[in-house]
Amino acid sequence: MTRMHSTYRRWCEVVSVVVVSVASVTLAAAERHDMMRSRVPADKIAEARALTNPLPDSPDIIRNGKALYEGKGGCVTCHGPSGRGDGETAASLNPPPRNFHHRGFWRHRSEGEIFWVIKNGSPGTAMIPFGSQLSDEEIWSIMRYERTFAGGHRRGGRMGPREGMGRHGGMRGTEGEPECGRQDCDDDEHVPAP
Repeated sequence: MTRMHSTYRRWCEVVSVVVVSVASVTLAAAERHDMMRSRVPADKIAEARALTNPLPDSPDIIRNGKALYEGKGGCVTCHGPSGRGDGETAASLNPPPRNFHHRGFWRHRSEGEIFWVIKNGSPGTAMIPFGSQLSDEEIWSIMRYERTFAGGHRRGGRMGPREGMGRHGGMRGTEGEPECGRQDCDDDEHVPAP
């Protein structure tokens, strides 16, 4: 009886590990899929993608953006001081705030799309519109600062490929399916996300 109990217990441990592993992989895939989705409504996407940041990538603009991010803009509350989407209210938000360190965030959307979401909000998320609280110049400054979290992803040029999503521009469908057709596609070379 003891041997049978031990075997049963070991079997339960193995099943538990498998269930946790499958759940972890499923959650990671869902996070990558969410990362790919544009938060701009389909009827506004062309307008948003046409916008470009008029401010130079200068230390003064970045300092101003940081002050706004941590102060008036309130970005730090949800996105956290390090921009990882881990601010003090983040745990209670579904979907969670964007992680500005994730390479997919910068590679798969234009700066105009990010500007549009900050200004107009993101339906279905806790991202409220800040267009009545922040000027366009302040939003662009915040974006210059947020981009410093990217650690070199697309620094010095436009964010995202020429037209937004995917190496060849555009997105397939309005749900943000990657150009390569796989939900785990995370960059322009269509390499699966880690």
